[in-house]
Amino acid sequence: MIKDVILNLESNKSRDSVRDYAITVARTFDAHLAGVAFADGNIPSFLMQEFPPTAVADIRAKYEEAARSAIERFEAAVKGSLLSVEHRLVTQSYPDEVPPAFSAMARRYDLSVIMQSDDENGVNNDILIEATLFGSGRPVIVVPYIQKEGLKLDRIVCCWDGSRAAARAVNDALPLLQKARAVELFIVANEKTGGEREIRGVEIGSHLARHGIKVEVVTLPAADIDVANVILSRVADCSASMIVMGGYGHSRFREFILGGATRGVLTTMTVPVFMSH
Repeated sequence: MIKDVILNLESNKSRDSVRDYAITVARTFDAHLAGVAFADGNIPSFLMQEFPPTAVADIRAKYEEAARSAIERFEAAVKGSLLSVEHRLVTQSYPDEVPPAFSAMARRYDLSVIMQSDDENGVNNDILIEATLFGSGRPVIVVPYIQKEGLKLDRIVCCWDGSRAAARAVNDALPLLQKARAVELFIVANEKTGGEREIRGVEIGSHLARHGIKVEVVTLPAADIDVANVILSRVADCSASMIVMGGYGHSRFREFILGGATRGVLTTMTVPVFMSH
């Protein structure tokens, strides 16, 4: 069950749609919702290191004001909703301290909600997403920056390749799958999966059926380098409202770096992506 959700609050008012999405998730599951705002999360590191202390103090004050404004909008959005909520304002932290701090907080919640990066408008949440996905031990919903609607569970596409990460994602998503109108097990057949019997989805389909979830299995061929494009094309073709997939990565200097297919989906996603590692 999803009993509590943690949300990374965006400072810019134009990005409040991710906040509204998280509210609908909490409302759907009658879950507690915590909104966290980092005052210094978007300050470029070179400003912190190269500017005079007085200038840095002014910059901090500006970003803290924006974070407090995000919290005020959060409180206004949930007022009268009967939801159990809380907020946190984190100040005096360096930008590189934000991802591990949020990841550590997320370990106490069932689910995290973070907005997709919007590089053209100066929002880079990639490191925050990576840290939370690989470091929290909890699932994450990444919400597109273009998202306008709240949580929709009309059709969920579960990406399945028989891996540990995929199994973890599907099981973590059970509360959502049980409420969905339709669930599709989507398999990309290529040289990596062609010889594995489990990839056909029979066993995992039976597992989901025992949880009261009826799935339809769809298999499409694609080269390994085209997996992300095939997933997103399938999502568009079947008008899916959410993707469930394992978050893949490899370790480099004790940090996890997103794998190619995972990064590809998160870069060009058009619907929310539920991920677990």
